[in-house]
Amino acid sequence: MGRSRLWSGGEDRRRAGLLLAAVGLCWIAGAARAADAPEGKPLLTIIGGIQHRNGPDGLSFDAAALQKLPQLSFSTRTPWYATPRKFTGVRLRDLLAAAGAQGQLVRAVALNDYKVDIPIEDAATSDVMVAWLLDDKPMPVRDKGPLVIIYPFDDQPELRTAVHYGRAVWQLRLLDVR
Repeated sequence: MGRSRLWSGGEDRRRAGLLLAAVGLCWIAGAARAADAPEGKPLLTIIGGIQHRNGPDGLSFDAAALQKLPQLSFSTRTPWYATPRKFTGVRLRDLLAAAGAQGQLVRAVALNDYKVDIPIEDAATSDVMVAWLLDDKPMPVRDKGPLVIIYPFDDQPELRTAVHYGRAVWQLRLLDVR
């Protein structure tokens, strides 16, 4: 009686390759759905060094398109709130992947034209998030919304610096990949 071997031999390597290809196709299909032209008011537009666009200005997302991407929630303290607050949204790296971003920096621009450059490495090494919910409720403009870039300050204390606090952009409207 022979032993069953998992993921060994030519046939099993072929199956593993097919499985990885299927997972990749599911991610591409999800990114394509997120890249459809927004039906609602665009909340965020990604421009610059991107491969995927859904309009002449770049890749725009309305609330529904953002919610099609993988969701993340975490609670963290910030200099702006006295107690930890729960943020929910999408990882910056997932947004950049959906756009097919190619660059080293992302210039984040707020509604009031505040601008800050964020190294793409931040998105790769941390769960930097573009959040639209604060304590499970949409964020109005008067409370830093509708979108905020937030870092997991409590999970990674090394991020509690003036530089990273400056990269936590309130009222985010645009990401320019450079």
